[in-house]
Amino acid sequence: MKRILVVGAGPAGMMAAITAAENGASVTLLEKMRRPGRKMLITGKGRCNITNAAPVPELIRQFKGNGAFLHSAFAAFDNEDVMRFFEKLGVPVKVERGGRVFPVSDKAADCVDAMTARLHELGVTLRTEAAVKEVQRQDGRAAGVRLVTGETIAADAVILAVGGASYPGTGSTGDGYAMAERLGHTVTPILPSLVPLETEEEWPRAVQGLSLRNVRVKLLVDGEKCEELFGEMMFTHFGVTGPVILSLSRQAAQALAGHHFVEIEIDLKPALTQEKLAARVLRDFEKYQRKQVKNALVDLLPHRLIPVLIDAAYLDGEAYVHQVTQEERGRLVSALKHLVLTVTRTRPIAEAIVTAGGVSVREIDPRTMESRIVPRLYFAGELVDVDAFTGGYNLQAAFSMGVAAGSWSVWNDEEEEAHGTGGDKGDPADRARGAGEAAHPWG
Repeated sequence: MKRILVVGAGPAGMMAAITAAENGASVTLLEKMRRPGRKMLITGKGRCNITNAAPVPELIRQFKGNGAFLHSAFAAFDNEDVMRFFEKLGVPVKVERGGRVFPVSDKAADCVDAMTARLHELGVTLRTEAAVKEVQRQDGRAAGVRLVTGETIAADAVILAVGGASYPGTGSTGDGYAMAERLGHTVTPILPSLVPLETEEEWPRAVQGLSLRNVRVKLLVDGEKCEELFGEMMFTHFGVTGPVILSLSRQAAQALAGHHFVEIEIDLKPALTQEKLAARVLRDFEKYQRKQVKNALVDLLPHRLIPVLIDAAYLDGEAYVHQVTQEERGRLVSALKHLVLTVTRTRPIAEAIVTAGGVSVREIDPRTMESRIVPRLYFAGELVDVDAFTGGYNLQAAFSMGVAAGSWSVWNDEEEEAHGTGGDKGDPADRARGAGEAAHPWG
């Protein structure tokens, strides 16, 4: 029986362990924390956004940079497979706005508990508080691990799924990058992704907690548009956050790392053209012509944001509306369509939802997740240099990579030599889907 060691009991590691065990392996799952799935428990604000119901090509498009790497993994185990997997474990799911998929209970703990129960049911040896120091090799191949305690554990294959460097309190402390580098792998620069942004301007502090819906936000790098998204954002005591800001943060982090000048430009009225907004402002000013400017914008803006726009347009808020010139109205319209904030830095990587960067995908077989440098070593999850926007995409990638690594790690060397990759036995996913000889989670 093949002995498989999985390092890291997050979503990718648990899925890899379940898949390997369902394919007949003897599996040991090592987790440095006191319980598995710590980071999974806080995903989706504690609700666990397990995947997204969008078509697979759309899933791929949500991954900036290396989305194409996931084509094979998603083809073998896609979002419908993830939903079926949890349904079969007794966790019914639902699809919400934007295609986000959650458990009906809205409890991430239900997903973690179901996966943990399946691990026990399959006889997987789950060892918690077992931190791994390094992957050991024999004859150039992965042959086991050494724990920080000095204990060694032998295996026929090792799957590294230790997570990234975000939310270190959940166990993702970035130690997997050092392990991979010691084995000869390239680790692309680590940056925070899906992280709030700090701004030079101090006025966000005055409106902290204010959320804006249906705004359009541009990310500007050295004055040029880099990305533009529509949705929701929020002001904080340090700057800005919210879904749109988090989705722009990866590119902001890259630009800041390259010492570029980074700004965000907010269109507060994206449904109106400049001309239509000018007409709207004129109508409001005619309506409130006897009021002061600071009291004439109540129909256009949230109350707390009015002083900000008055300052941005260089207006006198104490002046009466009938005193405002056409040029000053034009400045107000421009500020409403182009409210600019200077980004000074991202929040620390410890506060990021995911980590951008990681083990280079060029050194990993995209179909099997096996290292191209160290045979019998597999990677899965956030440790790999793939990351996406919010919406369930990152968990989908973790599950799909976990299934690929768990499936292919069970093949022993003799089978590979006798049949070759893609030989007579074919893809283990196809074998499981077909004859049912292995009880795969998609079965």
